[in-house]
Amino acid sequence: IVACLMLVKTSFGQQVDLIHIETTADLVIYYPQYSNIDLACGQMPQKTDNDVLFCCEAAFTGELLKEFKHSNIAGHHVSGGMFYKGYKCKPNTGCFVFYNNQWKYLLHNYADELRMTANNGGMGFGQNMIIHDGQTQPSFRKLKSWFEYRALCEYRGKLCVIDSKGVVSYATFISSLEKIGITHALYLDMGNGWNHSWYRDNDGKVVEIHPKTHGYTTNWLVFIR
Repeated sequence: IVACLMLVKTSFGQQVDLIHIETTADLVIYYPQYSNIDLACGQMPQKTDNDVLFCCEAAFTGELLKEFKHSNIAGHHVSGGMFYKGYKCKPNTGCFVFYNNQWKYLLHNYADELRMTANNGGMGFGQNMIIHDGQTQPSFRKLKSWFEYRALCEYRGKLCVIDSKGVVSYATFISSLEKIGITHALYLDMGNGWNHSWYRDNDGKVVEIHPKTHGYTTNWLVFIR
C-alpha cells in the first residue's frame, strides 16, 4: 500500500492531517480527518465551505424530478439530526449511522436505530451492504457490471471511503475489498451514473475525483473538519 498525507498548517505553525490517502493495485482509500459526519440533502455542499473535507454520493435516488423531495431518496434517513421518510428500496439491505462521535453499520432491521440517531442529533442512511462483520453479503447487482465503484468502509478500525481504480467489474471491486480485509463496506451510489465527488488537499484546495454526469441530485455523505 502506498500512503500519502495531505497536511494543513495551523496558525501556530503545526501541521495537522487533513486527509490520508492510500492506494493499492486496485483501490484508492480516503481517510478524511473529520470531527463530524452528516448527510446533506437537496443541495450539494458548497466547495467554498472550508469545513467540508470530503463530499460524495450516498443513497439511491428514485426519479429525476424537477424539485427535491426527501421521499425521493431510497430509504428513511437522518440529516442534520432530523428524521425523514424515503421510498422503499429492495437493494437497501444495510444502514450507516453516526452520532455521539461513533459510527455503526447495521444489517437489515435498522428502523429503530435511525430513530435513535435522530434523537441524538446524528446522521444515517440506508444502502446496499457489501460486507458486514467481515462477511460478504449477497450481491444486489450483476457481478459483470462495469463501473467506477465506491463504498463507505471500516478498514483496520478506521472509517474511510474506498474507490475502485477506474472502471472495473463489480466482482473485481468486491474481490479487491475482500483481499485487504475490509470489516464493513456499504455501497455508495446516488444512481443514474452520478458519482461526482471532491476533497480538500494540503493547501485547502478542492480536488475533484469524478466528473458530474447530470444535474439532478439528492443527497451526499459529508465529512466535516
